Amino acid sequence: MTALLVLEDGRVFEGKPYGAVGETFGEMVFNTGMTGYQETLTDPSYHRQIVAMTAPHIGNTGVNEDDPESGRVWVAGYVVREPSRIPSNWRSTRTLDDYLRDQGVVGIAMRGTRALTRHLRERGAMRAGVFSGEAALAPVAELVERVRLSPSMEGADLAEEVSTAQPYVVEARGPRRFRVAAVDLGIKAMTPERMAERGCEVHVLPASSTAADILALEPDGVFFSNGPGDPATADHAVEALRGVLGAGVPFFGICFGNQILGRALGLGTYKLRYGHRGVNQPVQDRRTGKVEISAHNHGFAVQAPLDGPFDTPYGQAEVSHVNLNDGCVEGLRLLDRPAFSVQYHPEAAAGPHDAAYLFDEFCDVMRSKMGAHSA
Repeated sequence: MTALLVLEDGRVFEGKPYGAVGETFGEMVFNTGMTGYQETLTDPSYHRQIVAMTAPHIGNTGVNEDDPESGRVWVAGYVVREPSRIPSNWRSTRTLDDYLRDQGVVGIAMRGTRALTRHLRERGAMRAGVFSGEAALAPVAELVERVRLSPSMEGADLAEEVSTAQPYVVEARGPRRFRVAAVDLGIKAMTPERMAERGCEVHVLPASSTAADILALEPDGVFFSNGPGDPATADHAVEALRGVLGAGVPFFGICFGNQILGRALGLGTYKLRYGHRGVNQPVQDRRTGKVEISAHNHGFAVQAPLDGPFDTPYGQAEVSHVNLNDGCVEGLRLLDRPAFSVQYHPEAAAGPHDAAYLFDEFCDVMRSKMGAHSA
């Protein structure tokens, strides 16, 4: 049986079906991680994206019940070079192929993942479709046209599609030290766990939450999560964050949360040519000069001055972190209020632990604010 990967510019790759058989559409992106495929598949930030893995062997350790970052697979489609024939890991409960089939995820195994990656680096991320079974029998020209009619990621408002419908609480591990209101824009399960490990009782709220909903919890700190879509459409989240900043509550944002902070400060956002996705991106902390190897999943970035502090409605701010590959903004920090954010994923699921200290910094900011109030 043949499977086809069709790009909107007319490029076509041929392979074999992997996972479910059928058809799917999404933005074509690539992930450079050599590990963490299960965390990638279940990351809500990949909603409506077809993900190609650049590592040549995928599925070697199978699938387990411990590593998912949400309750389902979110990728729209999956592209691999050579699937593992026999998974081997003591935690494995089934093969990745079976997992994708059970979740209805249409994929393709093909030899051309290197050529695909080079094509996307040169031409940029674009819409694509994966077709297998009867769907692959249609004329290629017809398939290309169907891809071109599929939705674009620019202008897509997706956070509420992946967010929790009802609030829930992740209890602190050990004595409770802080109460955190976490707005779920596409949150990964490990993020509130990292805060719970540090004594935070985390109240996870829907993306539709208002500033009044957030502040009603009387939180010691507020967190905005990662998530999918175009930050230029996230007016509701921006308005909610402005209410939080105006109240002076400590704030920490990750990925989409970083872009929301940028917009709340009056900055613009733009679409990267092909984005950052993987677990090996070098980011420099401009305060210390230290370089962290970090996990990323974003196709948009914040436009902000790199040459020093700049004015915002909430006092001065600065770019705290930059990507050493392309110089884009990887972190923001207010200088006059307790608020900061990063564009990458310090929860390390999957990925390195270089940036875990950011959760400690959030706790330090909350502790300082509490101390100021008690004084």
